[in-house]
Amino acid sequence: MLDVLIDALLDTAKMVPFLFGAYLLMEVLEHKVSDKMKRRLMHLGPFGPIGGALLGVVPQCGFSVTAANFYSGKIITIGTVIAVFLSTSDEAIPILISHPESFGYLWKMILIKVLVAIVTGISVDLIYRLVVRKRDDTPHFEEICEHCDCEHHSVFYSAARHTIGTGIFILVINLVMGYAIYWIGEETIGTLLLNNTIFQPFVAALIGLIPNCASSVILTELFTEGVVSFGSVMAGLCAGAGLGLAVLFRSNKHHMKQNFLILGILYGVAVVVGLLTDWIIP
Repeated sequence: MLDVLIDALLDTAKMVPFLFGAYLLMEVLEHKVSDKMKRRLMHLGPFGPIGGALLGVVPQCGFSVTAANFYSGKIITIGTVIAVFLSTSDEAIPILISHPESFGYLWKMILIKVLVAIVTGISVDLIYRLVVRKRDDTPHFEEICEHCDCEHHSVFYSAARHTIGTGIFILVINLVMGYAIYWIGEETIGTLLLNNTIFQPFVAALIGLIPNCASSVILTELFTEGVVSFGSVMAGLCAGAGLGLAVLFRSNKHHMKQNFLILGILYGVAVVVGLLTDWIIP
């Protein structure tokens, strides 16, 4: 029980620098940067998803939280935030490194996640642009800064205030999800994963959607123990965006249709990746 509390505090503390940096940049963009520069940042084209995929693969979920906030402020596109979410691997890389017998899967995991993230991100941006037909060139900072009176304070004060609010939210999520996983138990989760069936990637992707780093730890550990297939762990890791999804639903609360669209794309792509990986890589 105490370990869950300590882990929640440590995981939240790891997020603080990313949160503060993200909010500070958004404050600077809102108050100090010209509209022309804002539009340039929002129109990176395919470089947005490519950069997002490469940043997301770094073994921690800070970038997914940052991407969620940037998307809420419309600094990045929907394809870029999806690319970050798909490539995020949380604790999977360190765990595979610590298991020499599974080390050969490490480069395959990274390569698959980065390629899937880039292709999906660019494709989503193209399709979204064709369907919507109109770009939103106006940053939505005012929605994130709602009721905070930011215009009367320094950018550092405003960034710190947003960081504290989101940090408390992340701590609560970490505690709730951590204790839920603790009480359910790794053995029960292993049983739920329907070993040796075609449905395993579907369940693994659902577990990956849990907004907590523990889901990636459990799925990767179960893979090293032979409980889940490589395709299933890939499905869970592609769906798992750490705390990014939770922060997205909080900071982008005025656009729930977009949030659920991102959630659906993540789950669908994750399942397809899992099924194809099991078929191609035995």
